[in-house]
Amino acid sequence: MTNVPKIRFPGFTEPWEQRKFSELVVTRRGLTYSPNDIRDNGVRVLRSSNIDEDRFSINDDDVFVRATAVNIPTVCNGDILITSANGSSRLVGKHAIIDGIPDNSAVHGGFMLAGSARNPYFANALMSSSWYQKFISIFVAGGNGAIGNLNKNDLDEQLIMVPPEEEEQDMIGYYFRTLDNLITLHQHKLDDLEEMKKGLLQKMFPAEGSNAPEIRFPGFTNPWEQRKLGEVVTIERGGSPRPIDAYITDASDGLNWVKIGDAPEQGRYINHTEEKIKPSGLSKTRQVFPGDLILSNSMSFGKPYIMGIPGCIHDGWLLIRNSQNVFDLKFLCYMLGTDQMLKQYKSLAAGSTVNNLNKELVSNAVVSVPNKPEQERIGAFLESIDDVITLHQRKLDDLKELKKGLLQQMFVE
Repeated sequence: MTNVPKIRFPGFTEPWEQRKFSELVVTRRGLTYSPNDIRDNGVRVLRSSNIDEDRFSINDDDVFVRATAVNIPTVCNGDILITSANGSSRLVGKHAIIDGIPDNSAVHGGFMLAGSARNPYFANALMSSSWYQKFISIFVAGGNGAIGNLNKNDLDEQLIMVPPEEEEQDMIGYYFRTLDNLITLHQHKLDDLEEMKKGLLQKMFPAEGSNAPEIRFPGFTNPWEQRKLGEVVTIERGGSPRPIDAYITDASDGLNWVKIGDAPEQGRYINHTEEKIKPSGLSKTRQVFPGDLILSNSMSFGKPYIMGIPGCIHDGWLLIRNSQNVFDLKFLCYMLGTDQMLKQYKSLAAGSTVNNLNKELVSNAVVSVPNKPEQERIGAFLESIDDVITLHQRKLDDLKELKKGLLQQMFVE
């Protein structure tokens, strides 16, 4: 094991020293309270839900308890909040620096630890490096339905490597604090854009019972025409050759096999598939082409995508083909993904034992259709917002990758 990191700030040459974690961070257990202690307001109890990835957040559903029930010190801005137990083991050990709370207004809950450090930003970054990940993987119990648990004493006794000079700790802590602030800024921008898009989707398509949206581009005044979706598009269910494993192929003549995992997190186009199937399976499936839309038939998903490549879809997808050329494809894709459509699907399926979308249900959904020029304006506008969202998501992903790489190189394992 080396005792110097790969990357250091200029002027620091001394080897790092081994310390116990408890010498760097003083941890303390959280408050255990009863349901009778809970109030509509009082002292806020910080829980695992207050750690969003590696950011601290205040939530609308936070719990408050009466002040007389609090028998531990309150937490302070700059304390490190750590999840010590959770029904989901993967959440155990996550941590964030508490920020933005009034003095004496909050405590940490019984399944949490709070840590105080002279340089919390260095300590918090250190807890994102590889030694901590290894510690969590070895010491956190859980699995088979058991609650994952991080023992305070195990954490306190961990041997860690730290710079002997506090100035180097300060510089590392400040650097990662700045990087985290930049990541948070981009996350907020992304959240704001997605919230704006959500609001626009509600206002740029007519509400139930209306023949015009709340917001329109100038020059468009005609009422939107209501039609059953099955009257203006072709809808078919996908299919799967079985056993599917016998049809998966790496051959050059393989057909793109579209699965849910091929759908992008951002954007509306499917341009790549991880797997292909043999041409002999074509008669057992449904072929789709560029310009076709596919809709996940799961009621928990129901999200539409535009095919950018030819391929085949299994019975987890519905094909929606603009066979009558009534729609601008982008407009159709955004319309099918609106809350108004999802509510309609659920309403049409009410009382049914089927928990997913099917051809008949989607065909009977009523859609509002403006003229083609208005469709094109709406589709292009919403796509431009998606492009900006994708840009911010990429910047955010790049910053997170940068942080991940620096955590590997600026700390000693």
